[in-house]
This record gives sequence, C-alpha cells and structure tokens, in this order.
Amino acid sequence: MKRKVGALEKVDADLSSLQYKIRRDPTSYKDDFSRQYGHYEAQRQIFMEAPASATDTGIILFRDFIDFIAHVADCYPTETAHFPEHLIQLLTLHHAHLQPELREKIVGSLVLLKRKDIIDSPRLLQTLFPLLISTPSKSLRALLYQKCLSDLRTSNAKTTNHRLNRTFQTVLSNLLTSDRTSPKGLWSVKITRELWKRQIWTDSKAVEIMKEASLADNKKIIVGGVRFFLGGDKEREELEDESSDGEAIDMGKIKHQIGINRKTKKKARQMENAMATVKRKERKKKQPHPLNFSAFHLLHDPQGFAESLFFKHLQNSKSRLNLDQKLLVLQLISRLVGLHKLTIMNLYSYFIKYLTPRQPSVTSFLASLAQATHNLVPPDVLESLVEKIADEFVSEAVATEVASAGLNAIREICVRQPLAMNKTLLQDLVAYKKSKDKGVMMAAKGLLGLYREIAPGMLEKRDRGKEAAMGPKSGERKEQRFGEEVIGQIEGLELLEKWKEEENQRRIATQGDAVKTHPTVDDEDDEDGWEVDEDSDSDSGGWQNVSSDEDADDTNRIERPSKRARRESTSSGETEDEEDDQDGDKENKLNEASKAATLEAAVSSLATTRILTPADLAKLQELRLEASVNNALPASQRKRAAAAHQAALQRHIDDPLTAVEIEGLASLSSKSTKEQRIAIAKAGKEDKDEVRKSTTARRKEKKQEQGKSTTNREKARKKNFLMTLGKAKGKQKKSLVDRGKVLKAHKERGKRGGKRGNKG
Repeated sequence: MKRKVGALEKVDADLSSLQYKIRRDPTSYKDDFSRQYGHYEAQRQIFMEAPASATDTGIILFRDFIDFIAHVADCYPTETAHFPEHLIQLLTLHHAHLQPELREKIVGSLVLLKRKDIIDSPRLLQTLFPLLISTPSKSLRALLYQKCLSDLRTSNAKTTNHRLNRTFQTVLSNLLTSDRTSPKGLWSVKITRELWKRQIWTDSKAVEIMKEASLADNKKIIVGGVRFFLGGDKEREELEDESSDGEAIDMGKIKHQIGINRKTKKKARQMENAMATVKRKERKKKQPHPLNFSAFHLLHDPQGFAESLFFKHLQNSKSRLNLDQKLLVLQLISRLVGLHKLTIMNLYSYFIKYLTPRQPSVTSFLASLAQATHNLVPPDVLESLVEKIADEFVSEAVATEVASAGLNAIREICVRQPLAMNKTLLQDLVAYKKSKDKGVMMAAKGLLGLYREIAPGMLEKRDRGKEAAMGPKSGERKEQRFGEEVIGQIEGLELLEKWKEEENQRRIATQGDAVKTHPTVDDEDDEDGWEVDEDSDSDSGGWQNVSSDEDADDTNRIERPSKRARRESTSSGETEDEEDDQDGDKENKLNEASKAATLEAAVSSLATTRILTPADLAKLQELRLEASVNNALPASQRKRAAAAHQAALQRHIDDPLTAVEIEGLASLSSKSTKEQRIAIAKAGKEDKDEVRKSTTARRKEKKQEQGKSTTNREKARKKNFLMTLGKAKGKQKKSLVDRGKVLKAHKERGKRGGKRGNKG
C-alpha cells in the first residue's frame, strides 16, 4: 500500500529537485524559478502583515522558499537583487516574534549569501551585531555570536582584512565608551578575547579595547578586561600548542596496513588524505613564526593606565568591587609596574593593611607586592614593608608554613631591589638557616645565597662563604647603587672574540709563514657572502684603525722568562729569589689586568666595528650552549650561582609571580596525609615497573600500540599445549628415513626462499 504524500512534502521534494536542476542548467529553468519566486513574494507579504499570527503551514512554506532562493540566488542575480534586503528587514524588525526555526533559517541564509559574495562581511556584521547586543533570546544570542566570530575568522583566513578589522574594532570600542555602566559592553570583551586567543587580532587596537573594558563601571566588564591582561597570552599559547600537538599520523603504519590488506578505493583515499595532512603540517613547520607581542607591550600609556586602575578601583571609596575582584586589579597593576618599571608611590602604602597572616589570600598579596618591585623603587619605601613582613610572618611564635612564606616573599622582593634590606634585619633572617623545619631552613638559605652573590658585605664573615669573601678584595664584586643600570651588550660576544683569537693563533702555530698567503678566520667570514671594499682608503672618512689594541696584543705576546730560568741564571741567595717571586707576582697581576683590558677593548671594538655574519651568529649560539654546559660543572659554582641570580631577575619580566611560588617552600613543612603517601608510593611503583621492563617487552608493547601483529614463533608460544600435543607425538613416531626427507625438503625450501619462493 502506497503512503499518501502530503502537500508540504510534495513542495519540499519539488523545490529540492528544482534546486538541483537549476544548479546544473540555470537558463533552461528560469521560468520555473520565476514562478517559485512569485510564490515566495506572496508568502512574504502574508507573513509581513501579521508576523505574530502566522500559521504553522505558512511558516514552513515560507522557510522552504527562503532556503531554496538562498541556494540559487547566485544563478539569477538580477531577479534576486532585493532578496538580501528582504531577509535583513524581516530579521531586524520581527526577530522577537519569529519562531526559532525560521529565525535560524534566515540567519543561515544571510551567511550563505555572504559566502556566495552576494553581500559583503561589513553588511552582514552590521545586521547581526546590533541584534546580538539587544535581543533577549539566549538561543539567538548564541547563534549570532557564533556567526559573527565565524565570519571574522573566514574573512582573515588567507590574508588579514585590515579594513574590516578596523571598522569592527571601532564599533566595539564605541560600545564600551558610550555607556560605561551598560552590560552590553560584555560582548566586546568576549569577541575581542576570542579573536586574540585565535591570533586573528594581534594589534594594539584590540589591547586598547580591553583597556577601556578594564576602566568600565560594570563589574563583569571590569573582571573580563582584567582577566584578559592576566591570562590572555597564556590562552593563546595553550591554543597554539594544542593545534601543533595534534594526533600525529603514522605513515609507516598506514602503508603497512594497505600493503597487507585488500586494496580498496576507501583505503586509497585514506592514504591520500594522510599524505596531504602530513605535507600541510610540514609546510606549516617551515613557515616563519609570527611575532606575537604580549598585551602588556602593546599598551600606549602603561603609566596612565596603571594610575587610572589604582585610583578608580582600589582607592575609590565608591568602588563596588569585592576583595577577590580588587585582588585581580591589584595583580594587573603590579605586573604593569614591574614590567614597565612604573612609579606609583601610593601603591606600596596600600599593601600595609593586607600584610598579616590572618588576611585571606595573603600569599597573593605578597606575590603582588614582589611583582610591583623593581630597581627604581626607592629603598626607604620598601624597607618598611620588608620589616612589616618580617615582624608579622617570621618569628618563633608563628607556624612554620607562615615563616617559610614570609621568608620567600622577602627574598622575591630583595631579588628585584636588594637595597630594601638593612644589615641588622638580614642577619636576623639568615639565622633561620639552622631551623629544624625544612621549609624554613631552605627559605633562609635561599635568602643567604642571594646576598652572598649581590651584597656579601651585609653578611657576617662566617656567612659569606669563601668565594663571596674573596670577591670584594679582588675587585670582582661591586656593591650595587640605587638607580644603577647595567650596560647592555650582545650576550656571549666575548666568547666569539676569544674563539676567533684562538683560531688565528692556531693557524699561525700550525702553518707558520704559509698563513700569510691564506686568509684568517675573520677574512673567511668576510668572504662568506659579504663584500669587502679593498680599495677604500683610510682617509675616506670611514672606520679608523685603532692602534691601542695592536699595541696591547704586542705587549701580551712578549715572552717572559719563567721562575726556574731566573733561578738558574742567578747566583744570589734566598733573598733574591723572594724578590724575584714578588716581582713575578706583580708582573702576573699586571699581565692579567692588561689582558682583561685588552679583551674588553676587543669586545667593544667587535660590537661597534664589525657586522656579524650568519656564520658568526651560528657560532655564537654554539659557544653559548657550550658555556652553559660548562657552568654545570662543579668547578664553576660561582658562575652558575651568578647565572641563576640573573635568571631569577629575568624570570618574572613577562611571567607573573603567583601565590604558588610564595607557598612553594611552605609545602615542605606540611605533613602529607595517608592517601597522599599511598598515591606517591603507587606512582613510584609504576615508574619502577617501567624501568625494569626488558627490551623485548618494550618492543612488544610498541608493536601492539602501532597495531602490528606478532611473529609465528611468538604465536606458537601462546598456543594451547593440548593443541601441540598431537604434532609432538607425530614427530616421535617418525622413522629415520622420514626425518631425512623432512630435513632435505627444509633445506631446499630455504634455498628458494621459503614456501612462497621469495628469492625467485
């Protein structure tokens, strides 16, 4: 019995088949399209007269006509010229009364028309974005938000659409600044943060939008803007890592499966898709890495931004932010102050009332205080804060976790501004190195190691250590003064200069006079892709040769007699020998000083008179790596400590100092529970089992992970014993002649390459 087809299903079937035919031959079916377009016009007029009282049948017919015309509108551009305006008018005026299915179909049709280049992206966004910020429907807001983001992503897929980006960014910025109390600005925060995370908007205009959001009067908008600066860059890096660390395609496994399985078109398509994916990933790896600047570095006026945040949200008595929200703003201000070395004197007095162990989230306040410290902050401002922390946190009456956190916070402050500590307080804090609690002891030793490196004179003699005590006498260590900045230069440039000098000396020693006809290391580098003007005269106004370096090299090359030679040549007594030793020591000191001065002059001349070639830069990177490996040796303890101190100074330039790092040493003081100890023991057992595995077992696991099968010998081992019993009995009953035949056949089979004859 045939099922009766309804009228709506007939119309749907007719429109689908007509759409397919029009796509193949638009000219032949133009009259049919005109007839259906007339039906659409009639349904639209009926719907526009009473949108709220439209019947279900009429809505379904109207929706099908909209879908049909949107798919074939590019085939008849003249007849459908007013169709996009009809949809925009319908959605703008009656979006509150439309049914969800019809509303979704209209939005999808507008996106389809944009994809067919019938309307452009600015027109689409001008239609959807006002509805996004005004409609009360939650489902429509989610749909419009997704379509706006998708359109912006596709518009910037191949090349950056600067015109569209500037227009839309201006709209978002005006939405925030026109009414700072309106919650509509939250959509500006969401869209900007999502596009920043996906690296579509990476310019300063996006940062300015979030800056305006942080200065708004609405709580949610403020928190959204502040969280963008505190975590937006991290979200972008995590998303990039996730996209780059996708599931790798094992081409060997795919080729192996295709080789042993039956060849089909599906398998061939899988192989082609896998090859295309691998090639696309390789192309992406070879592309240059984009320069993604942090949001903090793209701010136009960080000083004014930090002051506005502080006086509007923290010191304003009318601020409605709670403690957690104020803490977020404080973290943002401290990062701005520490990164750009800003000066906000009222900020440090604001911390005083929160520096007590009973304060909720006190470790976050300590981390913010350390983050807001830099070497240009006056020491007398920080000295009172350090004494406050020492009095409240570091004493015998407080818990060990509190003392450890206090010592760690003081150390983080002193890393950034060593002059904030006075001598008496430092000696009192260093005395906690003998504490029985491990966390307190390690925190005190960290503070001791810091001042051994930067200011050993503030420590007592027994606490300075051997190298720290010898440093001031030899002149290697200098006390830091307030506001003193280290002169910057290329890292490891002295290593490159030393290597060049050693190479030239080695050439002179091995080749002798023949080196005059061959170029030196510097000459080889110059000839490697660099042109040198040999005819240039010294009087032409170019670089002038400095003779001081050559004179210093000549003085260093003078051979001096050794002590043994002097003792053999002289016939004087012990008094003369002692005088010679003293003279030799003085001469060695003078030689060392002259060598140091010569090396310093050579490095400065290398940086200012020579352009480093790509070969020089590659060798410089190699020498840096070699030096970092040498610093790990026991003989380089002082150099390693200096490098660790420098790393501690540079560690938080872009990365925030969190409360977890303040509590890091305090976690050693707290005793772990029984469940934690059991979990640690189980984890250790799994690691031991992994280490004890044999090579065969690891190879077997690797095969199983790759989906490869086992060998026949491995399968025979796992075979049931009763299944092999009959074969074993048959072998025992064989006669000597039969055994010979089997052995002969085995040899012949081996000669021709097995049963299949692989050897031909």
